[in-house]
Amino acid sequence: MSESQSLSPILDVQDLRVSFFTEEGEVRAVDGVSFKIEKGKTLGIVGESGCGKSVTSLAIMKLIPNPPGRIVGGKILYRGNDLSKLTIDEMRKIRGKEISMIFQEPMTSLNPVFTIGDQLAEAIELHEDLSPSDLKIKTVDMLKLVGIPAPEKRVRDYPHQLSGGMRQRVMIAMALSLSPQILIADEPTTALDVTIQAQILDLLRDLQQKVGMAVILITHDLGVVAEMADDVMVMYAGKAVEYGTAREIFKRTAHPYTRGLLRSIPTMPTGRTEAVVRTRLETIPGIVPNLLNLPQGCRFQDRCQFIEEACKGAEPQLVEMANSAHHFHRCIKGGNFA
Repeated sequence: MSESQSLSPILDVQDLRVSFFTEEGEVRAVDGVSFKIEKGKTLGIVGESGCGKSVTSLAIMKLIPNPPGRIVGGKILYRGNDLSKLTIDEMRKIRGKEISMIFQEPMTSLNPVFTIGDQLAEAIELHEDLSPSDLKIKTVDMLKLVGIPAPEKRVRDYPHQLSGGMRQRVMIAMALSLSPQILIADEPTTALDVTIQAQILDLLRDLQQKVGMAVILITHDLGVVAEMADDVMVMYAGKAVEYGTAREIFKRTAHPYTRGLLRSIPTMPTGRTEAVVRTRLETIPGIVPNLLNLPQGCRFQDRCQFIEEACKGAEPQLVEMANSAHHFHRCIKGGNFA
């Protein structure tokens, strides 16, 4: 992948491996994942629940619970510095200030017994030495930045007094309070209605343009990815099965799993005279395999309608698609689904 990417990405993840050690055995939740992201760009990480998306983001933040989890291999290079080698104290100086994360569930991520203002101020106090009056001004300004009405009042509210969309905006305000270089957004629009989802995505896009940060957007919604991402990495059972520019991924899908995700999205007719055909949406049969008992060969074989005998042999490697710049896939068919 490095030949097609910029020579100076702000984040360069190389062969990342994260395992959880349980009584049943070693669970390889992230198994050799590599990607890069440049300043001001957005990388979308897509896949079903359990494919390794959130674990990848937690590894970047060095928040893998240990025990039972541990980063067992690879590098996480931030501006050339390997985060996986940093001590807890060294990582605290980077976490929040240079790399921030919007967690998946705002209600459980916010402390119910402290006000919004107190929690926002705490995040700022860890890295900046401000007077109480300046700290209060900054907390109100951050709520104003993310579009929360009457921020002077809301700063005294508790999480339960806010709607889901408001709480998500508070989480974004906390993540952006120190102008990070990288923002990891872990399903920031989950459980929000369509109108609020659009507002949150517009907010992220606007803030990214203002501060020039890189964004890693983790989601299962390819519609969101199509709207927001420059590059896309599709994960399945701990591995990247397709990786490239959003344009290439959507135009020349190369892996059956990505194809299945795309074909499960409802579409509208494009022509005025085209009749609306009401058909059942396609689904991907089965479930993600047990990471303790993976099949030999391709990990997607049990759910793939294009399976061949060769799929049950050696595990496919991530290779570049023919006649394509920066588009990689892990399938012997290479996009030939005829």
